[in-house]
Amino acid sequence: MLDRAVSDLGDRTRFAEIAFFGGSFTAIDRDYMRALLEAAQPYLDRFSGIRISTRPDAIDEEVLALLKLCGVTSIELGAQSMDDAVLKANDRGHTSSDVETAFALIRSFGFSAGLQMMTGLYMSDPQRDYQTALEFVRLRPDTVRVYPTVILRGTHLEELYLSGEFKPYSLEESVELCSRLIKLFDDEGIPLIRLGLHYSDSLIQNSLGGYYHPAFRELCESKLFFDSFLEKTRDFTDKKVTVTLNRRSLSKFLGQKKSNLIRLSGLGYEIKLQYEDSLGKYEFIVKQG
Repeated sequence: MLDRAVSDLGDRTRFAEIAFFGGSFTAIDRDYMRALLEAAQPYLDRFSGIRISTRPDAIDEEVLALLKLCGVTSIELGAQSMDDAVLKANDRGHTSSDVETAFALIRSFGFSAGLQMMTGLYMSDPQRDYQTALEFVRLRPDTVRVYPTVILRGTHLEELYLSGEFKPYSLEESVELCSRLIKLFDDEGIPLIRLGLHYSDSLIQNSLGGYYHPAFRELCESKLFFDSFLEKTRDFTDKKVTVTLNRRSLSKFLGQKKSNLIRLSGLGYEIKLQYEDSLGKYEFIVKQG
């Protein structure tokens, strides 16, 4: 199976990584972990490296030395929150201090270090989530992933939700927060390589309705452009405007199904578009007239 996957990728493998995700890689049975890494060895010269994800409390010098020997290049920590009260309430089994210690150790071994956070956890709120993001910025990870909390059936979180003890963010609240996180990480030059959960049939079947959207990042990016437009035009006296942006950002500016354009037209704006591809992904210029 792996041979076929490598063959299908062709020359693109040099831009790809072998990745072990979906669990805490360094917390699984050690012999099984070694077997997985050994299976990847014949393909290392075809790929840019091996990426794993794991828990902050499953990192020590011994396991990092083994990972280094086996060609692992990137390690992502599922920090989820940097608020100790939130971590405790969600039975994460580690503290924010554990995150910092593991992160520093990973860096000391020369790995690319990433951090993952979850927004909307039990006992959290948008302010606490944003503070977690600020703590990530302070640590300067090479990459970040942000996963909004989704309630899965058969979990303790479902029990808390059904009892009324846990109130998840609405989709609108989640989009509002995560659009701010996009801007924060982009302003700090920290790549946000994933926003929202990967689609799977199992996720759809086992999650409670209303708290997952397959195009979540697109919604957040559209929100970012909409809010930024209103901020830039706040003092304009003429609602006939020219917007200059990177051509690749056009769909984000227009919004999903042109929702931004429709809303702005409803506010009286007449928008002329032009393109300057030297502008950044979230940059655009608005002029009157």
